Amino acid sequence: MADKHLDPDVLSALREVMEDEFSTLVDTFLADCEERLQLLRQADSAAQLTEIAHSFKGSSSNMGAIRLAESCGKLEQDAKTLPAADIDQLIGEIESEFAIVRPLYESERQRSPAAS
Repeated sequence: MADKHLDPDVLSALREVMEDEFSTLVDTFLADCEERLQLLRQADSAAQLTEIAHSFKGSSSNMGAIRLAESCGKLEQDAKTLPAADIDQLIGEIESEFAIVRPLYESERQRSPAAS
């Protein structure tokens, strides 16, 4: 299941590069995601949504969260043209995907040598 949500090659490369700091990277990413989700919910303009979705997409992509990055990309692209209900639905999809990937990242962190 993880392969549909997380890119194993990206995770492997990050683990290799970050070594002992991998678990810190995962913690930082998860906290960052929580913050961005809150910001998406509070955004009061299409420009804000676009900006937040863009940075969320970038960090998700860098961390190998394939579907999360795709959903953020969709929001970034369509924030200016979609009706509010559709934007809420997209934000809901992003939240749902984060709910799926969070435990996957937590188990990846447990596999990290620094965690053992």
